[in-house]
Amino acid sequence: MALKGINAYKKGNLKQEISQADPHKLTLMLMQGTLDKLAYSKGCIERKDYAGKSEHISRATAILLNLRETLELKEGAEVADNLFALYDYMIQRLIDANVQNSLKIVDEVITLLLPIKTAWSQIPESAKEEAYEMQRQKRQAVI
Repeated sequence: MALKGINAYKKGNLKQEISQADPHKLTLMLMQGTLDKLAYSKGCIERKDYAGKSEHISRATAILLNLRETLELKEGAEVADNLFALYDYMIQRLIDANVQNSLKIVDEVITLLLPIKTAWSQIPESAKEEAYEMQRQKRQAVI
């Protein structure tokens, strides 16, 4: 019973955090969510909980699909293209991990995603503000 209360609190807290987050923070939260789901899937593989493994790998894959699809390929040029290819590779590897029940492949994806998340978290505030201002100006130009 107490676990239900804790989970409800976490969900409420997460909803509040999402509602207050800027695009940079949302992306960071998605990356962390992917890493969390991959850690859970590793535990499931070790316990031979294959249904749980599939659930967590599916959720991690869905998050990576979202991250991949939100890239602005026209504007980001080479960096966005490279990230798209890397996310696509990670998605394919997670499909392999799910089929093969492979901890090694899950670790590979974690190893690929962790430096991206770390770099994303170290973007200076001034660069974020500049990017938000550019986006705001583009939206106003369209109107």
